[in-house]
Parts: sequence; structure tokens; C-alpha cells
Amino acid sequence: MSAKTKTNTETLPVLPLRDIVIFPNMTVPLFVGRKQSIRMLEEAVNKHNGKFLALTQRDAGQDDPKAADVYQTGTICQVLQLLKLPDGTVKVLVDGMERAKASNINAAGQYWQATATSVEISAQPAAEVEAAARNALETFKQYLAMVHKISPEEIAKIENEVKGNPDKLANIISSQLTLSIADKQKLLEEPGIVNRFKQLLVKIEGELEVLQAQKRITRDVKESMEQTQREYYLREQMKAIKKELNDGEDDNEIGELKARIDATALPEAVRKKALKEIGKLEKMSDSSDEATVVRNWLEALLDLSWGKPTEVNNDINNAREILDSDHYGLDKVKDKIIENLAVQRRLANKGWTEGKNAQILCLVGPPGVGKTSLGESLARATGRNFIRHALGGVRDEAEIRGHRRTYIGSKPGAIIEKLTKAGSSNPLFMLDEIDKMGTDQRGGDPASALLEVLDSKQNHAFNDHYLDVDYDLSDVMFVCTANVLSNIPVPLQDRMDIVLLGSYTEDEKLEISKRHLVRKQMRANGFEEGEFTVTDDALRDIIRYYTRESGVRNLERSIATLMKKAAIELGDKGKTFAVTSDNLAECLGKRKFTFGLADQTDEIGKVTGLAWTEVGGETLDIEAQTWEVKDETGGVVGMSGQLGDVMKESITAASVLLKANAARFGIHPKEIFRHNYHVHVPAGAIPKDGPSAGAGMLTALFSVVAGKPVRKDVAMTGEVTTRGDILPIGGLREKLAAAVRGGYTTVLVPKENYERDRDEVPDQIWNALEVIPVSTIDEVLNHAIVGGFTPVITPALAATAIVDAPQPRAIN
Repeated sequence: MSAKTKTNTETLPVLPLRDIVIFPNMTVPLFVGRKQSIRMLEEAVNKHNGKFLALTQRDAGQDDPKAADVYQTGTICQVLQLLKLPDGTVKVLVDGMERAKASNINAAGQYWQATATSVEISAQPAAEVEAAARNALETFKQYLAMVHKISPEEIAKIENEVKGNPDKLANIISSQLTLSIADKQKLLEEPGIVNRFKQLLVKIEGELEVLQAQKRITRDVKESMEQTQREYYLREQMKAIKKELNDGEDDNEIGELKARIDATALPEAVRKKALKEIGKLEKMSDSSDEATVVRNWLEALLDLSWGKPTEVNNDINNAREILDSDHYGLDKVKDKIIENLAVQRRLANKGWTEGKNAQILCLVGPPGVGKTSLGESLARATGRNFIRHALGGVRDEAEIRGHRRTYIGSKPGAIIEKLTKAGSSNPLFMLDEIDKMGTDQRGGDPASALLEVLDSKQNHAFNDHYLDVDYDLSDVMFVCTANVLSNIPVPLQDRMDIVLLGSYTEDEKLEISKRHLVRKQMRANGFEEGEFTVTDDALRDIIRYYTRESGVRNLERSIATLMKKAAIELGDKGKTFAVTSDNLAECLGKRKFTFGLADQTDEIGKVTGLAWTEVGGETLDIEAQTWEVKDETGGVVGMSGQLGDVMKESITAASVLLKANAARFGIHPKEIFRHNYHVHVPAGAIPKDGPSAGAGMLTALFSVVAGKPVRKDVAMTGEVTTRGDILPIGGLREKLAAAVRGGYTTVLVPKENYERDRDEVPDQIWNALEVIPVSTIDEVLNHAIVGGFTPVITPALAATAIVDAPQPRAIN
């Protein structure tokens, strides 16, 4: 029988340990950082001859353990060396002396204390202890030889040290094995030497099996792989290890992908396809190109927001308040938006899903009038996330619907990519500049790809070519913007609710400047309230003389320029910089535009037309000249000014009308063919097109043929037919605004536009102009020609009418 150790009891300081179990006969370096533990070491050195009791924490992550958080069995240790480091921690070298059981642990003071009672070793037959020790030692020597941790000389030295001391042998083996804290604590608490050796043998045998299997796997893998394929070899080795150990677990990446599939609210059909792709991925080599394609597809699928909507706020009062605070004017546009929100609120309250996204808005208007910012305000009003995609220059359908996975470098289309970034399944998606899309050389048409996206009856099953699964877009609120409605394909227009935004009036621009632009630029340029002021007259002068636009972008740039001048002038001084009409030219330079009549007299052959452009309305000068030919072979009409085909046809139609109705116009028919004519539209570097200048073309030709001047205060618009009818035109609001800017007092417009589009024109414009509806060319000439115009009823009268007419100006 082996002898029992003597039992001792004493009160010692206690050191709680993290991630380590100290065995007797071990010399261990420790780093101590907790202030309470540092005080304990000092107490142990000063009062207990360096002795303390080391107890291991049950949870290593606990920073402030209690008495119940440590194991009750530990090791009495002796401090061999103590060194304080510059960062405040203490490095201490300790020697494990004997096992001890703690009682009466007191953790309330400056450091822990406990009653330490040495644990006696159970008496067991000496032969059984010796046999177990020899068996454990031989097996341990095999383990050390396989892992190459200790040289043969060191192994022999250990063997001499533990001869006749089985307890020390068990402690050394326990400290050398890679075991969990719980397993090491169990070995420390075991009083029986034989049982301790049996537990160690089980652990060593298990480690030997793993090491042998690893060695065999390494050999097999090395034989099957080339030296240059190191990365592939390492992955195959991991797989082979798992297969040898038969643990049945997926690797981390595949396991994570499966967990994400389980955690994502995928439709059943999509879930089945994702799991099928996971099955393919498990069978592939990790380094293969196909595995990379499948992995990227799964990542793109799972990154998409499936069933993660944000809470939608359909409070129309809140929406109206936000829209009014962000944008001045645009009342009809706001009304249209509020109408759509009211319908969505009604459907949501009833729990109906039919038509929940039936209205897809398309905001059409010139640049700078607030189309994009309206979408941002609408997103904020409804509580939706806002995402925007610019379609300008998009020529490939794949940019919308993605490339199929068979192509190298394929990826999802813009719709799916932007929805992934949105982070929700019901954002407000703005498709900006939808009229700027084109077609590629192969005939690809991205507008056709948008037909499914913007059709509320189809987009619940949108299919991106890359993902090749159906994704529900019916919860997404789409808002499109465009400058020109005619550039949008008709089938696409049919799927959207078109909302037209007109140009701002002068008064609207002034209010927008005062309410928004000045404050915004003050913040952007570092000015506080009171440091920069600009008068209303100065703002109005900027609008009239420095910016001529439908929106307010250039107006904002001009205001920013003023503030940059102010920043230079003031420096860091806390003074006020005031801009008035008097010092405006010093900041912005000479005026760029005129405001008012360009002509001061009535002239023959000069007419002011009104044109619509992408940036708003403009006045259009039309000039006609004539010269006499020797015989009656004239009547030829030339034209210049970089005119488009439609405008050229308008000139041709006007000349045909004039020749066919010369008698009615009081012109001798032969007189027309004794002259040639030329029509010129100045600003020749700027392309011009459209039929709405037809009335102006006819008036200019009539003026030079009849030698009658045109009123300088009249501007006109309208398409003319060869029968003399005036047809309706587009962009009436913008054209009338251009007339106001030009200082004209009278505008001739088609009668149908006057009756149909009157509500679209602000009262400020109507009050500034005398708008006269016309339906025939006779009415146009009567209001435009100085002295009026009365058609000649009989040819006999027409033959004498030209005799008393003033002679037209001729080109020398």
C-alpha cells in the first residue's frame, strides 16, 4: 500500500486564475493585471513567505469573479520571482507545491483569502500504482516522440526525476497534454493515483490516434498533390482530417451559408434552389472556378433583402407638411403625390393587396425644378429607405436585368444591386433620367427591360438573369424622372402615371431663394445667421440678368459665388457682408442676359416666336428677307440657322400657304415669283426643331412680301397647316414664362391650348401678359401686323391691293 500524505491546514491569500490549471511540481510564469490580485501577491510575499492558493475560474471571461465562480480545489504555490512591468502588470514566476481544498473563501477584502487544506493521496496497492505509472510513462514517451516537443535527453531527465514518485509523474503528464480546463481540473481533483493514470492513458491514447491519423493523411495527401499546389493541398488535408475523424460536420463556410439560408425569409422555391446549389458546392473542389461562381451566386442571393420591409407611414398630413417644408410651389405635383399616398393608406387599412403599387410616378420637367429632391422628400415622408439609380447613358439590357451566370464576371443587374444596398424590401426606388437611355449596336434596349419592372401586374415576379429566381418588387415604390416625355417609349409611358413639372416663375424662384437656397449655401460656406445678407432686389436681378433657366441650379450657383466673394472679403472677421443691387455686378461680373424687349421698333420680316427646350422656354427670333429676280422664276425659299427637319417643313408649309392664298393676303400672285426669299433663325450654333414656329414663319414671310412691319411687343407660338389652321403645341407654361422674361406684353397661342392648358399656367404669368387665342392664320396676322390685317375676298381686289403697299426691304 502507498503511504498517505500528511494533512495541513492554513489560511492563505487566493489568486483566481484564467485559462490555466497549476499542478504540483510545475514552475509557471504568470502575468497578473487585476489590482486585487496584485495586492494579493504583495501580501503573499510580505506575510506568507511567498505562499498563496491558486484557484482556477470556471468562466475565463469573467473579469470580476465571486467565490462561487472558482473551483474549490487548487494548488498551493510559492512565489519564486516577482517583476513589475511598466504598464502596471506584474510578471510572477511560481512553483506548484501541493494540492489543497479551499474553504471559507473571503472575497470581500482588498484581496481574497481562504482556508487551504492539503488533499491527501488515497492509499492504493503499490504494485498497482507502479504498473499504472510504467504504462503511463511509456505511452507518454511515445506521445512526446511523435509531437517532437521534447528531445530524448530531456525525456531521460524527466524519467530520472519521477522515478519512485508516481504523483509527480502524473502531474508532469497532466501539465504537458493539450487538455481543456475542465479536464485538467478533474485530474487535479482526483485523489487516486491509479485513477488519475487511467484518465491520462485515455487522453494520451486519443491524442496518439489523432496524431497517427494526421500523419497518415499528410502522407497520403502529399503523395497525391504536387508541391506547387500548396493552397489546394491544405484544403484537401482539412477535408481528409474531418473524414478520418468522421465528425459529420460541414466546413465553416458551408455551415454559415446554410445558417443564413435558414435565417432568411426565402420563398420556398428560392430556398430549394439555394439548398440545391449548396449541395453542388459541397461536392466541388474549393479552388475550382465553378465553386467560386456558385459561392458568389449564394452571397448575392442572401445579401438581398427578403421579407425585411420598413414600417410605411401613410399619414398624408405628415407627408404634406414635409413636402411643403422641402419645396416651395409645385402644388399640383404635391397633390398628385398625396392622392397616391391616400390610396395606399386606404388599401393598407383594409388589408387589401390588389393595386398596392398600382401608381408608378414619373416626374417630367426641365432640369433643376426639384424632381430628384421630391423623391427624397417622399421617401422621408413615408419612412421608406431611399435609393437612386441614374439611367443616363445606359445602353445594355443586362445593366437592368443582369448577366447570366455562364458569362465570366457576371453579376446582378442594377435593380437587384440597388435593392441589396437599400437594406429593406420596400424602399423608394428612384429611376433617374429615364429618358436618357439608348440602344447598343446589337439592338439591346434597356427600356424594354424596364417594362416588367414598372408594371405593377408583373413585377411581383421580377426575374434577374443572374439570380434566375423570382423576386417580388410589388412592395417597392418606384418613382421615375425625365426631362423630355417624347424620349420615353410609349409602352413605358403607358405603365406610369405622368406628372408634369413646369418651370418656376420669377416670384417662385425668389421665394425658393429666400426660404431654401440662401440658407443652404450659408451652411455650406460656413456663414452663421447675420453674417451674410442679400436683398430681394439683388435676388431678383440675379434671376433676371445672370440666370435664365427653368429650375434654380444656376441661381444656387450664383448665390454660392456671392458667398465665396464674401468669404474672401471678410476673412475670419465677424462682420456682415451685404449684397444689394448696387454691388451685385462687383461680385458676379457683367450681366449675362437682357430683360425686356430686344427690339425698340416695329420691323419688317422680324417675328418673335416661342420655343420649348429641355431647360425651359426660350424666345426665338425669326428673320425673313427677300430680293428681286429678273423674271418670274423666283419664289424659292432658302433657310438657315441649323434647323431640324420638322422646322424646315414648317417653313415649306408656310411658303405653300402664302403662294396658294396670295390673293387672300392682298398680294398679286405673280409678284411672289418675282422674288426669292430666305428665312433665318439666329443662334446658328444651336440646333432647333419642332413645328410650333409655323405661325411665326408665315408671319415673317408675309411681312417681307407685303412690306408690312410686325409689332415689336408680340410673341407667338402655334403650328400652321397649308390650309391656314393653327394647331395646338406643347410646353405652353414654359413658353409664356419666356415671353414674360423677354418683356413681351402680348402672346398669340392656339385656341385649343388656351382652353385646355389654362390651369397649368400660374396666375402671375397670366396677369403679366395679354394672351390671345387664335385658330387661323388670319387671326394671327390681324394681331401681329402693325395696323391689323383683313383678308381680301375677291381676286380683283387682290390684284390692286399690292399697288399701294410699301416696298419690302431687299438684300443688296
